[in-house]
Amino acid sequence: MPPLSRLYMDNAATSFPKPPAVAQAVFEHLAHSGGSAGRGAYREAIESGRLFDRCRAALRSLFGLRANDGIAFALNCTDALNLAIKGLVPTGGHVVTSAMDHNSVLRPLSALAERSGVRWDAIVPNAETTRLDPRAVADAIRPDTALVVLSHASNVTGALQPIREIAAACRAQQVPLLLDAAQTAGHVPIDFEKLGIDLLACPGHKGLMGPLGTGVLAFCQEFAARIRTLREGGTGSSSELPNQPESLPDKFEPGSQNAVGVAGLLAALEWILERGVAAIRAHEMELSAAFVERVSGIDGFRLYGPIEADRRVGVFSFSVDGLEPSEVAALLESRFEILTRAGLHCAPLAHRAMGTVANGGLTRASFGAFTTMADVERLADALASLSGVAPTSARRLR
Repeated sequence: MPPLSRLYMDNAATSFPKPPAVAQAVFEHLAHSGGSAGRGAYREAIESGRLFDRCRAALRSLFGLRANDGIAFALNCTDALNLAIKGLVPTGGHVVTSAMDHNSVLRPLSALAERSGVRWDAIVPNAETTRLDPRAVADAIRPDTALVVLSHASNVTGALQPIREIAAACRAQQVPLLLDAAQTAGHVPIDFEKLGIDLLACPGHKGLMGPLGTGVLAFCQEFAARIRTLREGGTGSSSELPNQPESLPDKFEPGSQNAVGVAGLLAALEWILERGVAAIRAHEMELSAAFVERVSGIDGFRLYGPIEADRRVGVFSFSVDGLEPSEVAALLESRFEILTRAGLHCAPLAHRAMGTVANGGLTRASFGAFTTMADVERLADALASLSGVAPTSARRLR
């Protein structure tokens, strides 16, 4: 039998493979452009500036933003979340988040609590579905609440949160809602107006299919003046001013920007927009429904989060009786050439809510735009094969 090809199932961490146009765009910029946007009046610098403009326009189209709404490029989603959270929450303010959120939210809030007396509450989800009750979020909002920040979908269980209902509650109390779209941007339709959100942070390298080292903070126009800067420096504009310019995008993008990464991100966005997010989402739901059905009868196997495809994304965490999460991941790679991730997935409160911390978390497999039905069947068959393997046998099977 020929050796199995390696099957990448860690798209929740970063998408792979990328559309071929992404690598080509990166190469073309490195080989034939090289200009830094805003750093010169020669053709290459001007073309680099236009590249950023085109990428912003593509992102506005993707998220249903208006021409005067803001798009700030960041290092990654974590960087974008830090900018929004630390730029909006005042000393002594209050923030509402959830136990399903990532350390990219929890750690900035913990830092603000230590340094400037910020207080925050993490809403605990339903233990089975890991979805939030919008009423619980609304009830947690106080007169001094400066921000509600929530993950659109869990990076552990894939659970999609009822953001439209939560957003309505936030607007009723005039509290801005920041959406962490790390697990949804690019493969779940997102429209600022329809959802009722105010700000969105996402990475360029996950569902948006771009290179690592790219991230985005998108926000309604009114927040351009409200968000304080985290970094200051050269912008190529208003160089005579001692302070950071207030004009966008320079306010939030000091220093030379990642033109190479943005070139790849633009190519990825064009690939997504050509196919349509709705079509990508339909493919994901088809794979998710098939996977849930295939693993539902496996003895000794437990899947966490919603079972309905329309209430989740293609991120699945699971356990196999008799095996630690790290053993499951090791066996999936060594025996089946399937690449997954084990552990707490940078979401300790989520695992605490599910009671999986003591076991070292869970094993996670996550689908992407290029995942096929055959890939899903291969994963399900591998998990069925591992079911019931005792720890001593697992060590022999490695």
